[in-house]
Amino acid sequence: MNDVQRLQPPELRDTRDAGFSQVVVANGLVIVSGQLAWDRDGNLVGAGDLAAQTHQVMKNLGTALKIARVTYDDIVKLTTYVVDYKPADRAKIRDVRAQYLRAGHLPASTLVGVSALAAEGCLIEIEAIAVLPPTPIPG
Repeated sequence: MNDVQRLQPPELRDTRDAGFSQVVVANGLVIVSGQLAWDRDGNLVGAGDLAAQTHQVMKNLGTALKIARVTYDDIVKLTTYVVDYKPADRAKIRDVRAQYLRAGHLPASTLVGVSALAAEGCLIEIEAIAVLPPTPIPG
């Protein structure tokens, strides 16, 4: 039987009332739900500014990873969704991500242009899959 943990980092907006978990740990993987540019209270950070929102999303992603005792270095896959994507957006996103992801530890990555995200004003959403370290997470 597989042990599955559903985690809610206290520093992130509680999403259980929205019907999903922020982080699921199962079978050696840490799966992080798409992170938006929200603070803990659900306020949008960086309205209209893709780079500022990307920073907040990456910070939220780090917070989600931390509860599972993994880091950005443990990420193996990122999927990024960008509203009204334009080719110039890629460089903005890459420059921000480079402040969080180390060379030599870069994950596989997909970028998808979308018409809208789950919340008005959000320009970017990033979800992640990371691998657990060799020791189990205490329950």
